[in-house]
Amino acid sequence: MKKLPDIRMVKDLKGKRVLVRVGFDVSVESHQVVDDFRIRRSLLTIDYLKSKGAKVILISHIGRDKKESLRPVADHLNRTLNVKVGFVPDIESKIVKTMIKNMSEGSVILLENLRQCPGEVKNSDAFAKKLAAFGDIYVNDAFSVSHREHASIVGIPKYLPSYAGILFLEEVEHLSMALKPERPFLFILGGAKISTKIPLLEKFMKIADTVFVGGALANDLLRERGVEVGKSLVDLSAINIKKISNNPKLILPEDVLVEGGVLGIAKNLKNIGKEDVIADVGPKTRKSFEKLVSKHNFIIMNGPLGNCEKGYDKGTRKILKVLADSKTAKVIIGGGDTEETISEMKLEKAFKFISTGGGAMLDLLVDGKLFGIDALLENKNKK
Repeated sequence: MKKLPDIRMVKDLKGKRVLVRVGFDVSVESHQVVDDFRIRRSLLTIDYLKSKGAKVILISHIGRDKKESLRPVADHLNRTLNVKVGFVPDIESKIVKTMIKNMSEGSVILLENLRQCPGEVKNSDAFAKKLAAFGDIYVNDAFSVSHREHASIVGIPKYLPSYAGILFLEEVEHLSMALKPERPFLFILGGAKISTKIPLLEKFMKIADTVFVGGALANDLLRERGVEVGKSLVDLSAINIKKISNNPKLILPEDVLVEGGVLGIAKNLKNIGKEDVIADVGPKTRKSFEKLVSKHNFIIMNGPLGNCEKGYDKGTRKILKVLADSKTAKVIIGGGDTEETISEMKLEKAFKFISTGGGAMLDLLVDGKLFGIDALLENKNKK
């Protein structure tokens, strides 16, 4: 991969309007930010720009509902993280230009949810041009959404000198380690919908020494091996997974938890019934994690091993604890659900790197590129 343009390359940022695409798509409940990991990680770039006297204009989306607001994020920055941030509740309003015009050097404002404007997801050229008019320089620090071909990711760099933020550069640097990993290398993949993960699994069957698959992904591979999975979540569109299922590098759960009781019911694979719903890896599998991890020097994990939304997170928590306790392995973690669990367990400092990206992380690992990366590399507006 070519070297990305680094915002720290710009010699004079004093008084410059810097438009920063951040990844503030965080969980909010009752108007309160639940997990601020992504916000805190973005402070690397925000604080740097403030220290250089730039006028920092933050843009982001939040959630999938157009009605969702970034106001709780602005409040969280002000009250909890002690970052003074002005909030602009309407991107389409004339007040945006007025607020930007009145900004002092080193100040920060956050614009309302980009996805309230149809032009963002549609990658409207007119909307990208409108956003670009707010700044003198553009910075992409939103690695987590850089696999999306949206106006704030690929449109703005057509009109402004564009650079990668500090967090963005750290993401690319650490995830690129997977392409030339230390050995032995263990790849752990959870989550659902195996049809979208086939290219990833095929690639890492070649790169990694061992591949452990959990979550609903494992249901499809177990079924391919002739194991009864009952009414568990499976991907009916999955085809051509026989080769993956039979690969000697692949390790699947040796037992499972099925839904039922208070905490689930442990079952060996041969005892899964036609009415059962697999919810997590079982106790035997959890016990095997310590031995599995001890055999590897480099480990990447993406996605949960159980249905965490329903409270089946024992497997995910166990493997995270084992990874955190490893004295020898370099560990990189990714995936939104996994990231939230790490925050709850207070293990953020235990790993080599925690990626803010789920889909973006997987796309970069498969293809070695993202729409957001290409847009920065193709930018012709450098000063």
